[in-house]
Amino acid sequence: MKSFFYLQRNDRITILALLVVAAVAAGVMIYVGRQHGETVIAAADSVAVTRGDGVKARHGGQKHEYYAVAERRMELFPFDPNTADSTQLLRLGLAPWQVRNIYKYRAAGGIYRRPSDFARLYGLTAGQYRRLEPYIRISDDYRPAAEVYAAEERTAYVRDTVRYPLKLKPGQHVALNSADTSLLKRVPGIGSGFARAIVRYRERLGGYYDVSQLLEIDNFPQSALSYFTADARSCRRLNVNKLTVSQMRRHPYIGFYQAKTIADHRRLHGPLHSLDELRLYKDFPPEVINRLRHYVEF
Repeated sequence: MKSFFYLQRNDRITILALLVVAAVAAGVMIYVGRQHGETVIAAADSVAVTRGDGVKARHGGQKHEYYAVAERRMELFPFDPNTADSTQLLRLGLAPWQVRNIYKYRAAGGIYRRPSDFARLYGLTAGQYRRLEPYIRISDDYRPAAEVYAAEERTAYVRDTVRYPLKLKPGQHVALNSADTSLLKRVPGIGSGFARAIVRYRERLGGYYDVSQLLEIDNFPQSALSYFTADARSCRRLNVNKLTVSQMRRHPYIGFYQAKTIADHRRLHGPLHSLDELRLYKDFPPEVINRLRHYVEF
């Protein structure tokens, strides 16, 4: 066996040299492979670090390596969260996942209509919002149309004084016997219905001698009386010595029996000279005679 494994001196030197070279090559390969194997690929906003460049911390006697995040330079500038792209949002100091949330919100049809809407961004801290809020600029294109044009509509609005007349102020008055329906509707509480009723009743009466006569209209608002004035001198009068029964009874204050009594009195006693001549008839109590004084003549 000894003679079988016996090598010459030159052969031993050659083999030893080969072993040394192989050992050195193996050591180099192991070192390079270890360096490559310990390289850490960080996130998109980080850099690759090695054991020698990493930041080390000791916890319980063990070494831990952490990502070395590349420091981004934050800039503050005016931006519209409805149109800002990812590059601008990242420059503002937002995290990539926050930028993705903004894109998802906009893709779903979401709109930031006012700066406070941006505060609802998921994960946005109060400090970030306070820092960014002065730089948020919402374009008018994304504001509600009602807000944009409301001021213009208020300025351009012209009141339709026919359909919606300006109401009288306390202390102002309307002449009851000469006002038309448009003027009557300016009285607070008087609309188209009451205005027409006032005119119709005025035509039947021949005019109003007192504003309290308006209360003879069904459901007339008493609060409106203070806005009217009545002139008894403008009332139209009836000549009761010349009218027939049917003509006299058309007046609201003269009924059928009252008109017939007047006609019978004229037939029996001649023309009337005063309403006092009718006091003896039951159909003419004092309140009726006092009311008719403004509407009859002889």
